[in-house]
Amino acid sequence: MTDPGRSAGPARPVRTLLHRLRRVFLGDVLAVVYLGLCAALLGWAIVVTFVDAGEDASFAGIVPLLATAPVSLLLFGLPGGAATFLGAVAGGALANAAVIGWCARTLRRGGRPDPAD
Repeated sequence: MTDPGRSAGPARPVRTLLHRLRRVFLGDVLAVVYLGLCAALLGWAIVVTFVDAGEDASFAGIVPLLATAPVSLLLFGLPGGAATFLGAVAGGALANAAVIGWCARTLRRGGRPDPAD
């Protein structure tokens, strides 16, 4: 017997928020490569700033900020010191990775609507 409140069509899987976020940020190879590059640049800037305290070390933090612009430049204006710097780079990298993944998926499907969106 079928339940009168249910449709006879195929069941749709329930998508959780975590599944959607994983699909947005890690759903495309280009987005994952971009996130890895941003993490490497951030690690390099931290090492250069704290380990090699030369005269050019203060400019090392500009590289990850520019790699994650424009969102990171907006977030960097908030007060907070080092936490703001890390949050700005992370927020900018995630925003750009989402855009990169969306663009890659749109170009790959060739104008066909995505059933998951």
